[in-house]
Amino acid sequence: MALDEPRYQKTVLDNGIRVITEHIPYVRSAALGVWVGIGSSHEDASVRGISHLIEHMLFKGTPLRSARQIAETMDSVGGHLNAFTDKEVTCYHARVVDVQTGLAMDVLADMFLHAKFDPVDLHNEQQVILEEIRMYDDAPDEMSQDLFVRSVWAGSPLGEPTIGYAHTVSSIDRDMIQRYMHERYTPDRVVVTAAGNVDHAAFARQVEELLGQTSGRFHGFDPPPPVFRPAVAGKQKDCEQVYVLVGAEGTSARDESRFPLSVLDAIVGGGMASRLFQEIREKRGLVYSVFSSHNPYHSGGIFSISASTSPKNVVEVVSLIRAELTQLVEHGVATDELQRAKEHIKGTLLLSLESTSTRMLRLGRTELALGRHVPPSEIIARIDAVTKEEVDAHAARIFTPQRLALTVLGPVDLQPIANAFEALAESA
Repeated sequence: MALDEPRYQKTVLDNGIRVITEHIPYVRSAALGVWVGIGSSHEDASVRGISHLIEHMLFKGTPLRSARQIAETMDSVGGHLNAFTDKEVTCYHARVVDVQTGLAMDVLADMFLHAKFDPVDLHNEQQVILEEIRMYDDAPDEMSQDLFVRSVWAGSPLGEPTIGYAHTVSSIDRDMIQRYMHERYTPDRVVVTAAGNVDHAAFARQVEELLGQTSGRFHGFDPPPPVFRPAVAGKQKDCEQVYVLVGAEGTSARDESRFPLSVLDAIVGGGMASRLFQEIREKRGLVYSVFSSHNPYHSGGIFSISASTSPKNVVEVVSLIRAELTQLVEHGVATDELQRAKEHIKGTLLLSLESTSTRMLRLGRTELALGRHVPPSEIIARIDAVTKEEVDAHAARIFTPQRLALTVLGPVDLQPIANAFEALAESA
């Protein structure tokens, strides 16, 4: 079976909505998504969390369907309905058997266009989100990630938490939501995607019927490129482990260097054979979890390493992370681990394509980030083309000791950890 056998098609409606499908005739499912190129980074400080609140409210009912009827409609056909809000996008998505594609799209469009935003429902959902905020405050892994991003991207909307703050979420009313959506949920920011056993022409006609009469242009802002700050930040928290993040400046989703950085990510902490996993967990048994990730956005990115360990081991874990990064800067990567990392990335990609939901998500993310479809064969070719010299150069650039950030959360004093971290930087 050819890698790119599913047929990709794109139609731009007269009002600017983009309809994109990937036809996979050998499956019986269809995954659909209504995307908006608007996320938490587009919010004013006074309404932080409004995008996430809107996401919740679209499930609370329309004049045609109550919240219960929305749920029952999808349950009655064995479908799944959900949504997520990110820093740059919001997506409302469904997965059904192929013969129910029309029903799922009708439900999504009804929610998207006709949500009631009933004041009682709004108040109740604000209370739900306040509980969600409290839940995150009780989850040290989530809390440490939030602290890390806020410290390295301080002053940027991209550094603010997607969920918002209790005082901003509580202050949002129905008029603010409707005004925000009128200015930002405009056709030129909307992408509708479907992957699976879906006929493109029929699907595009339905989207035209349901959403083709919407109008308007985006009246807002895209966040400026964030400035990465190699900050050292910490917070005391009564928990069993210490959560550590070491970070560096990454690259944007549009930058060609994202391919060698992906390979570097796999080598550093992308799997069980990665350097950090082998050195810190397998060889020394100091952690259960240690991994790296590169998160690219429209105008910037972050490379981060995350680990959690007992308080007595935290200085050693931080020292081992820095030592491994210094090794990469001074000696580069080995040829065998370079090839292994490439195969790891390609294998992970190909396995993910077994899912129609993953394919649907790829359609939306690449369209909003790059303005085009990126076929798997292109990604594989770009990964195969990455050289040792490129990976070494990026490691030397982003892991320069003075450019690394540190975040620590847990029942420890930050200062001894920060002193050890800075001492390693000075000795490198």
